[in-house]
Amino acid sequence: MHRRVFLQKMITGLQAMALYHMVAPTAAARAAIDPSGPPQPHYQPLNGTSLRALAAAKAHHGQDGLFLNPLGVPRRRKFGQLLRWRLFGENRFKAHLDAQPVTPVQVDWNQVYDHGGLSVTFIKHASVLIKDRGRALIIDPVFDDIFWFIEDFSPLAFDRSRIPPLDHILLTHGHFDHMDTATLAGFDPATHVISPLGYDDVFQSIGMQRRTQLDWFDVFSDDRWEITLLPCNHWTMRNPIAGPNRALWGSYLIKTPGGRTIYVSGDTAWFDGFHEIGREYAIDLAIINLGAYEPRWFMAPSHMNPAETVAAFKQLNAKQLMVVHWGSFRLGDEPVHFPPLDLAKAMEAHGLRDRHVNLKLGETFYL
Repeated sequence: MHRRVFLQKMITGLQAMALYHMVAPTAAARAAIDPSGPPQPHYQPLNGTSLRALAAAKAHHGQDGLFLNPLGVPRRRKFGQLLRWRLFGENRFKAHLDAQPVTPVQVDWNQVYDHGGLSVTFIKHASVLIKDRGRALIIDPVFDDIFWFIEDFSPLAFDRSRIPPLDHILLTHGHFDHMDTATLAGFDPATHVISPLGYDDVFQSIGMQRRTQLDWFDVFSDDRWEITLLPCNHWTMRNPIAGPNRALWGSYLIKTPGGRTIYVSGDTAWFDGFHEIGREYAIDLAIINLGAYEPRWFMAPSHMNPAETVAAFKQLNAKQLMVVHWGSFRLGDEPVHFPPLDLAKAMEAHGLRDRHVNLKLGETFYL
């Protein structure tokens, strides 16, 4: 085997291993093991049980400190299937991969500082800064490469010291493309961190002592922000030896200092609880993670596709929708720039084009 081919296959194998620890569900459903078989459901219907009742019953708490996903379907892991997909699988997007743009991220921080009202800045991947009335928080900051063998299509091209002072850093879950210790270590260690349960060791290792851990439907409130952790259909893992779900994951409902309400999905597959969230909260803006959704036989148990994203948005009854989790790292088959294009088509098909906040990397939405 030529050296170049060998190196390429080695890198592809490393990519598969990294994806297995970030994107793959805790196990592969039957459809993931046999994609030629009949489609299988990739979520557990609530069948009339409310999300609040599910959380109150601690259905997501297992034994020995483990967490469970009561919204997902039991699966068993199959790394070999993933490796075969990455090494030998057909990618229907192959012809578009060379057109993936590298976009150095610039942010007009002067305008962000000058705007006194609510602003939402899409930095990169799932990293979002929310600023309102002179106060700011950031969600899932990841500013650097997550693995050397996974290309970063959105290198930062601004001075990180320009980021406004933060009241809080919010983390949705522990996958490395959402919780990056190198990025977190670059913030003032006195910054308050809000996360789901179970990440004390991560923050302790980088000296972040001010932290609040939330269970599903727990609320953190200060005199500016009100932040609620909500259930979602996902999982987490940082250490393959320790195994998955040693910590919790979730979505956030954020009430800003000016009184607006923002829903942040974090990584989630489809589940049938979005309508309940939409009934309980009046949502001004839904920020949904859209990316790494192809191929569906593998990604459906972890990430929504554009059609599911539109369905979730409609059930959330939110006024506007923006999507993140694209443009930086190609973790699925689809090119990094395809998610907003695919979403625009889906929103258009449902007559919702005017409610799509179509932000590019580094852009800010001013409300």
